[in-house]
Amino acid sequence: MTTTITDEQIRELAQTAKPYSLALLWWGPKRHMEGAAAIELEHQRRMVALRADGVIAILCPVGSETLAGMAIMNLPAEEARDVMAADPCVRAEMMVCEVHACHGFPGDALPA
Repeated sequence: MTTTITDEQIRELAQTAKPYSLALLWWGPKRHMEGAAAIELEHQRRMVALRADGVIAILCPVGSETLAGMAIMNLPAEEARDVMAADPCVRAEMMVCEVHACHGFPGDALPA
């Protein structure tokens, strides 16, 4: 760490925090079921559409044997749970979704 941050800077940033939801998608018991590739493609199509519609602010697929991906959603946690419960991979038990309320700072972005 090379940047010095003051207490005032921390307080100012904290005042800009907005509520979001963090959706964690874990690989489920039926990950390798017959027809999984087609179901996963529909999951991907839906997640990209949610991103295009602004429901998902940040979408991150994860290359792990346990964690499939994560999304920061512009929804309260209860609404995010409902949206993710309708996901094709979640419905097929290929993935399990865990949603947490969180806060973030508008304007934060992944580096290009």
